[in-house]
Amino acid sequence: MSKQKIALIVGSKSDLEVVKVAEPYLEFFNIDCTVQTLSAHRQHSALVEYLKKLENSDCRLIIACAGMAAHLPGVVAALTDLPVVGVPLVASSLNGMDALLSIVQMPKGIPVATMTIGEAGVINAVVYAARVLALADSQMQAKLHEFRQRGSKLA
Repeated sequence: MSKQKIALIVGSKSDLEVVKVAEPYLEFFNIDCTVQTLSAHRQHSALVEYLKKLENSDCRLIIACAGMAAHLPGVVAALTDLPVVGVPLVASSLNGMDALLSIVQMPKGIPVATMTIGEAGVINAVVYAARVLALADSQMQAKLHEFRQRGSKLA
């Protein structure tokens, strides 16, 4: 099975520790994932350039993870036609609720598929990506079936 490609973008280096939980799921589903740290606020121009490169590549979906105001997923969705999955992270005293509301409350026409807060959201984002990729990949469909048969567990 050839690897399908996605991108995972986090807003700060501190978020990298949380998204590590995705690694075994990416491996299970045979998904090639590039990881970038780009802030929608502090590195906006670099983010725009990176998204242009993704649109001209074989990337099929973007997972964007951010805490606090969590503008990253929405900004990404506004700048690309690729599907965007937003994952709110805990980064403030509001325990991720601020990020969740920022991601889920997008204006019409700028959709972001929004997952739950934190590590479970990162894992669900990968599973969701596998489901999107499976629309055109029978081998991915088989991996999803296997995953469900295992009770949505890797082993």
